[in-house]
Amino acid sequence: MIDVDIEQRLGAFHLAVKFAAESPILGLFGRSGAGKSSVINAISGITKPLRGHIRINDVYLFDSGRGIDLPPEQRRVGYVFQDALLFPHMDVKSNLLYGQRLRTWRERFIDEARVVELLGLESFLQRRPGTLSGGERQRVAIGRALLAQPHILLMDEPLAALDIPRKAEILDYIERLRDAVQIPIVYVSHSVTEITRLADTVALLADGKCLAVGGVEEVMGRTDLRPQTGRYEAGSLIEAHVLTHDSADDLTTLAFEGGQLTVPRLEAAVGERVRARIRARDVSLATRRPTDISILNVLAGRVAVVHAQRGPIVDVQLAVGGATLTARITRRSSQQLGIHVGQEVYALIKAVSFDHRSVGYA
Repeated sequence: MIDVDIEQRLGAFHLAVKFAAESPILGLFGRSGAGKSSVINAISGITKPLRGHIRINDVYLFDSGRGIDLPPEQRRVGYVFQDALLFPHMDVKSNLLYGQRLRTWRERFIDEARVVELLGLESFLQRRPGTLSGGERQRVAIGRALLAQPHILLMDEPLAALDIPRKAEILDYIERLRDAVQIPIVYVSHSVTEITRLADTVALLADGKCLAVGGVEEVMGRTDLRPQTGRYEAGSLIEAHVLTHDSADDLTTLAFEGGQLTVPRLEAAVGERVRARIRARDVSLATRRPTDISILNVLAGRVAVVHAQRGPIVDVQLAVGGATLTARITRRSSQQLGIHVGQEVYALIKAVSFDHRSVGYA
């Protein structure tokens, strides 16, 4: 459980946020200057709020009403920054164990060998940080934070300095950690892709305030929050499991409550749970089931919401089984198809619109 209700002044910036979440990964999402880093700096003890409280599970790190303000070294917080900030004169193993040395044997509940295995660090434990790639350095930084035996892990834009291939690599490792290490993670990002792939709960921040908190699909799918979540990144999340692999065509079939999705082959076991993000701009609509087309994914749904924006764009939310799917079409297309609430339509999604950034492990 992460429970934050604080107010703070940082120069001219006024931070007043309140949210609570009980999930493996809480995503703090918002544009630059929204207050995301300010929140996790308060959680870590780097800065002190004017009033309020910060509670992790049953432990209050800060409570102005009770006079509680634990110093940073007593908060048991692991912090991963944008830059790895490794000690250049130490090898990888020494960097990993730096924080762990401050903990007694009784306080050590995260195993060194397990972290090394999960993060794939075995082959360069004796190397210096200067010889590592950006992605490798960030994996070491994550391992160091974990081996400090924290009760919560804070990750502040950990992929911001990496190129796209390295980002995909680190996302895979964070998903592994989420499943293997039983501590809450607060993940800060302004990337829709990262938040929707990793987070279970999202708190949307803007101008120092929390505009919404809830399930990632619920919050990121709200049309009234589009000015903050991003007009061109609207989309949906589908929780599914791997049904089959087609080795001949290099495809994977996913099953969910509303049907099946065909995507490029995933390196996942049959039965494994995955989360697929479908961008609204990749979804087309038809009023009849089409035939003789190249599109592999045709899903039957019912129009739930029609949200017309200024200009030529209309976002149409569909109920597809128990899932919600959003299609972004033109106003002209909406008028020509007579799109209205309650209408039965078919959503068309190209299999090639899915890539390694849009499908992750749930």
